[in-house]
Amino acid sequence: MGSAADEDILYGLHPVLEAQRAGRRHFREILVAAKKPGRNLREVLRKAEAQHIPITRKTREKLEALTGTRAHQGVAARVSPFAAVPCSELFASLSGRDMFLFLDGIKDPQNLGALIRTALCTGTRGAVIAKSRQAAPTPAVSKASAGALEHMPLARVANLVQAMKDLKKSGGWIIGLDAKAGKSIYETDFKGPAAIVVGAEEAGIRPLVRRECDFLAHIPMAASGVGSLNASAAGAVVLYEAFRQQGSPGAPEKR
Repeated sequence: MGSAADEDILYGLHPVLEAQRAGRRHFREILVAAKKPGRNLREVLRKAEAQHIPITRKTREKLEALTGTRAHQGVAARVSPFAAVPCSELFASLSGRDMFLFLDGIKDPQNLGALIRTALCTGTRGAVIAKSRQAAPTPAVSKASAGALEHMPLARVANLVQAMKDLKKSGGWIIGLDAKAGKSIYETDFKGPAAIVVGAEEAGIRPLVRRECDFLAHIPMAASGVGSLNASAAGAVVLYEAFRQQGSPGAPEKR
């Protein structure tokens, strides 16, 4: 729910507000059910009025029917569909601190949203996902990312392996997260330009994708009954290790 062929219906305070701040979508209408708007919703309404975006009052029940969820927080918006970027734009003019996130088979919108949010927080330059066998950048993903999706440059490709080759031609390295890898993420050099590949929770990265990686790394695990971290948690660990190694502002130095 929450999208159509020619529009998306964003829902939730952060997705709507961050989409306004990002300025990448065309707003057609703001739909409001909240009777006592808080600070974030007041900002949404101020921006809508300043940009002459129509504001329509709805009951919470009608907003739930429109968005398909009770998690709308009293606000939704009819907006233009999410606009992906081409890989050629994403991989242009690489620098030593550029980091990318490639996602192979992440089907859960909650995991995709969480990964996008962490990627944005760690200064990741962009994300690349496949058009098939992969969760799409839907309003549910924007909600799960707390609106981070609205700011993240994201490419959707027909062939993930070809996109990896394109990045390598542009001067980047590919590091795949693999539980069976010989080296841990703490023994791996993430200094860019580079991309981290995170696969599906149970299957991991596919063999063709694994073969295209320049390096493989695992996350060390203490002996326990839990086999591994879920995809979003694993992605967060490796993205922050890369963030630390790159000496980004606020990150501790490598000892």
